[in-house]
Amino acid sequence: MSTTALGISALFMVGCCALAQIARVICRRLVTREGLVPILINEAIAAAELCACCFELIIVADNFGVSMYAVCLFLLTIWWGRVWGDASACPYTHMEDVVEGRTSFKEMALRSWAELMGGCCVYRVVQVFWWLELAETHRGRAFEACNADLQVSPYLGAVIEGVATLLCRLASKTISEKEPRFGSYIDSFIGTSLVVAAFNFSGGYFNPVLATALKWGCRGHTHLEHIIVYWIGACAGAVLSIPVFKVPAVRRLLLGEGSASKSKQE
Repeated sequence: MSTTALGISALFMVGCCALAQIARVICRRLVTREGLVPILINEAIAAAELCACCFELIIVADNFGVSMYAVCLFLLTIWWGRVWGDASACPYTHMEDVVEGRTSFKEMALRSWAELMGGCCVYRVVQVFWWLELAETHRGRAFEACNADLQVSPYLGAVIEGVATLLCRLASKTISEKEPRFGSYIDSFIGTSLVVAAFNFSGGYFNPVLATALKWGCRGHTHLEHIIVYWIGACAGAVLSIPVFKVPAVRRLLLGEGSASKSKQE
């Protein structure tokens, strides 16, 4: 495939990020009062930005390989970490907040709903862009039937999504506590590496909203199997990261707390 096609895909993703940032600025100016409304709007914008870019990343992976896909995803996650603020575009982060008593079940449900709406509705924008067929890689993609990325049994897929999400969340919690230099880059690298590792097995989504927006109703799995793999698997892994991160042996491994306390005693 030509570099022109890759350039068009890159421009589309940059355009999506720029439009999302403009939407955030407009939202801050129009919705001045504090409360749940601006939070829900920001979640919807973040989810729409995430899913629009990941729709185009499918084109990149199919035509330019997983390596180019990984490079683009790495750069995008760094950008999102800088501009999303408190938004996560991912339901299980709010589930973690509920478990730890930082938010209510109502807010968790509303934020998840806003993310689903933003992620699913943006497909129409992507579909119009593909319909224009500005690049050879977009030919026939606008109305093409999609195929599931799940290449293993649903239960193994759920384990893969769950374990990878658990590792991802443990890495993020560790980086958040240690605050190393270039922490956001390290976090993005770990997340991207896990996505690539799971790419040929479950698709490596680690985000129920992203998986639903991109693959709900696709050939290759039933609705129930989709829920088991991408919702139950990923959410279970994220929630499990809370007690696992509190285990002393895990904290010693990730944070070096044991060695630090010994040096203080000496």
